[in-house]
Amino acid sequence: MVMLPFRPTPFFADKNRAFWRLQLIGWGGAMVLRSATAIANERPLDFLVLVLIATITGFSISLILSVIYGQLINRRPLVTWGATTLVLAAAVVVSAIINAWTISLYQAGSEANFASLVLGVFYLDMTLLGAWSALYYAINFFLQVEEQADRLERLEAQTTAAQLAMLRYQLNPHFLFNTLNSISTLVLMKQTAPANAMLTRLSSFLRHTLVTQPGGKVTVAQEVETLQLYLEIERMRFEERLRTEFRIDPAAANAAIPSMLLQPLIENAIKYGVSAQEEGARISLAAQLLGNKLRITVSDTGPGLQGSRRTEIIGNTPTASRSDSTGVGLANIRDRLAQAYGEDHRFDIETPPDGGFTVIIEIPYEATMSEEDDRLSGKLPPPRPVQAEPSQQPIGTSS
Repeated sequence: MVMLPFRPTPFFADKNRAFWRLQLIGWGGAMVLRSATAIANERPLDFLVLVLIATITGFSISLILSVIYGQLINRRPLVTWGATTLVLAAAVVVSAIINAWTISLYQAGSEANFASLVLGVFYLDMTLLGAWSALYYAINFFLQVEEQADRLERLEAQTTAAQLAMLRYQLNPHFLFNTLNSISTLVLMKQTAPANAMLTRLSSFLRHTLVTQPGGKVTVAQEVETLQLYLEIERMRFEERLRTEFRIDPAAANAAIPSMLLQPLIENAIKYGVSAQEEGARISLAAQLLGNKLRITVSDTGPGLQGSRRTEIIGNTPTASRSDSTGVGLANIRDRLAQAYGEDHRFDIETPPDGGFTVIIEIPYEATMSEEDDRLSGKLPPPRPVQAEPSQQPIGTSS
């Protein structure tokens, strides 16, 4: 992809500059057209002076109209259009009088009276100033609609960020309750050293999670690092009963995902996989690229969903959950994915006949900023695909 050496600037980014450009282009084009018409009709060259005066007159009157229209455009429709009609009529009359007077001076000694000269140029001035007025309102109304659409888009983005932050903050009390309850149990059992070690690791984990913004994104590698800190805390509770396995494809390690997206899945696996069995369970986490999709799989060897061989959650519609679960973790992830990716994601839950519980997430692949810069500069090749398994100020007003 060829990158432009410059960033194009929108024409109306600076409204005042755009107004003066349109003024010069519009009235300059009108002068050129009228001059060409005069030459084609074999008018003498000194007639071009009248064309220049008429252009300057129209240019000056339109400047006055821009100030008046700028005050009228945000009024009630009846006031805006009624006052505009009166002001435009007055402007056309003034322009026609000035142009007729200059023509009368040019045609000194002619039998044509002044009233007939005014009527002769009235239609042309009315056409020019009427078209100018229509364009003025059309452009400014268009810009207002664009500004309102941009404002609405920003508000929607802020709403989405607030919802993502709310969902992220919902995880903290859920996790802290379980961890602090474990620490409290160790204290009651007078196991001071393990309790102190767990507090230290909890502090490290919370400090690590505070680095990222609530609604921000991290790489898969960073998310795995956070999970390792969390598992160190849980491993003090379950010891050898908690076994983990991570299979992170190098191409997927730098993919961006919502922060703290996977921690509820690991917590869910520990609660319903490791805790539910005397021998514990193994928790596996895999991440790989499937074309332009990032697939993340979290599974455990626990008892799984009793009586259900396969369950799917697509979009926002869940069909099943573990019978003894509060549903906070899985529902939180489902809502966060819906907020971040809309319908462009997949959230599947599988449970094999012989037990176990698997959650599969597929989201669009997003490279981190540093990785994207390296790819654009040619330092990194593109990711190798993996074969998938089956303000409202009007333009022209002075600020």
